[in-house]
Amino acid sequence: MKEFVKQISQQVGMSDEKFYKATLFHSSALLLGLNCLEPAQVQAPHTHEDQDKFYYVVEGYGRFWLGDERIEATVGEVVWAPAGLWHGVENVSDGRLTLLVGIAPAP
Repeated sequence: MKEFVKQISQQVGMSDEKFYKATLFHSSALLLGLNCLEPAQVQAPHTHEDQDKFYYVVEGYGRFWLGDERIEATVGEVVWAPAGLWHGVENVSDGRLTLLVGIAPAP
C-alpha cells in the first residue's frame, strides 16, 4: 500500500536551472505533484484550456498571476486557477517556496 502514500518532505528538491518538479501521483483524472521554487525562481504564466489547477502552499511565500491579477499566498493557503485562466507563480521570499499542485483532468 506504500504506492498510495507519499511523504512530502521526502519529495522536496532543488534545481539551479529552473524550478524543481516531482510527480507524486498520476492518473487520467488527476496529476498531483510538488513544485519547489528557490528565491527569485518563476513558473512563467501559462494556461491549461481544459484543466483546473490548484496550488497549496506547503512552505514559503509566493506571488501568483491569476489572469490580470497578482495575489500573494503563504503557508496553508490554496490558490485556484480554473481552466483557461492564465496563471503562474514567483518565489518572492528569501527561502524555498514549496507547492502541492493538482491538475484535473491530468495532462
